[in-house]
Amino acid sequence: MLPHNHASGSAVSFHDRWPPGAPPTPRRTDSDVTDRADTPPEPDPPAAEDAAPGAPEEPHRRHWLRWTALGVSLVVLIAAAVGWWFYRKLDGNITTDTTAAAELRKYEKERPTAAASAARNILLIGSDTRTGEGNRKYGKDKGTQRSDTTILLHLSADKSSATAVSLPRDLMVTIPSCAKADGKRTREQFAQFNWAFEFGGTACTIRTVEKLTGIRVDHHMVIDFRGFKKMVDAVDGVEVCLKEPVDDTDAKLKLPAGRQTLHGEQALGFVRARKSIGNGSDTERMDRQQQFLGALVNKVQSNGVLLNPTKLYPVLDAATKAITTDPGLDSLKDLYDLARAMRAVPTDKVQFLTVPRRSYRYDANRDELVQPAASQLFKQLREDRPVLVTPHTEEEGRGNGGDGKPDDADSPAPSATPTFTGRNAAEGVCS
Repeated sequence: MLPHNHASGSAVSFHDRWPPGAPPTPRRTDSDVTDRADTPPEPDPPAAEDAAPGAPEEPHRRHWLRWTALGVSLVVLIAAAVGWWFYRKLDGNITTDTTAAAELRKYEKERPTAAASAARNILLIGSDTRTGEGNRKYGKDKGTQRSDTTILLHLSADKSSATAVSLPRDLMVTIPSCAKADGKRTREQFAQFNWAFEFGGTACTIRTVEKLTGIRVDHHMVIDFRGFKKMVDAVDGVEVCLKEPVDDTDAKLKLPAGRQTLHGEQALGFVRARKSIGNGSDTERMDRQQQFLGALVNKVQSNGVLLNPTKLYPVLDAATKAITTDPGLDSLKDLYDLARAMRAVPTDKVQFLTVPRRSYRYDANRDELVQPAASQLFKQLREDRPVLVTPHTEEEGRGNGGDGKPDDADSPAPSATPTFTGRNAAEGVCS
């Protein structure tokens, strides 16, 4: 029996009876006593207040984690809000052409059948309208507009190639009966191609192209002078090469010979000028437009624009403000998907050519198709088959009487890949 402190009625501890100066032993409970008298007692685990010096306290750690999570959540929320604002702004820049879509639906039965594959055909139209901000200085607004430039872009289903075919503004074609802006209709007639845009706008131009080529136009984009300039400025200009100096009052263009970078106004003059550069033909102007577009594509793909948000936003802002498109291509997501598909195409497979044509037999100032070469080109695109484009030669450049229009075009064998003269985006600007 352990002795008790009779004054207090409590048991006397071993600590109270231990010799002075000796270290105390830990207290034990009844459960700590073993059967063996020589077994030393087990120490109790240290209390929380006896933890190692410098160890973080659990409440403080939880407090820090909560603030970190709150900070990260706030950053993510702000980034999402800014991203959504930019998306809405860019998406709202795009102008949708519902009038053309409604008109085309009326003639759905007569339109070519849509391709079964994932290939896409997009009609790019450069409008010479003088209406709108910044366009009046290029001439008087007579209430009409014509397609200054028209390009049919074919993007293959496997994204291995993109072929852009220029359609001459002076090409003689059959223009169907089209609805005019005042509600009246034109009669079907044989006339120069760019009248279709003047008669019935985008819908009339699309129907004319489909009738001419047998290719269904899936989407369209229309861009005016001001939009074109903004696009060029957004990529900090495009490099070109001139063999001779240019001084063209009509195109408001004055440039020295040699390699140089063109910005908005100069770039517009470069692709519009005709009489002051080369032999003054529309053929050379189309070649120059193809050269410029090739250089533009090459620059966008080579300097990281599509992968750099600080460079990409100005380009997207300019592009979305510049275009009028159909309902199927009028969102930022649609345009981004198209840009991503184009980015996947190697620059040497982004090809530019002009539809095979020559001087119209009844009017040297007009064009007509060269057959069977033109039909072969349209068939290849319609069936999403490859087309080979090779550079122009000096002989082809001189062409028929110096007008740049070849007397004939290649007529490839059925089993061979058709070959046409043109260029690709990988070619140098001075090639």
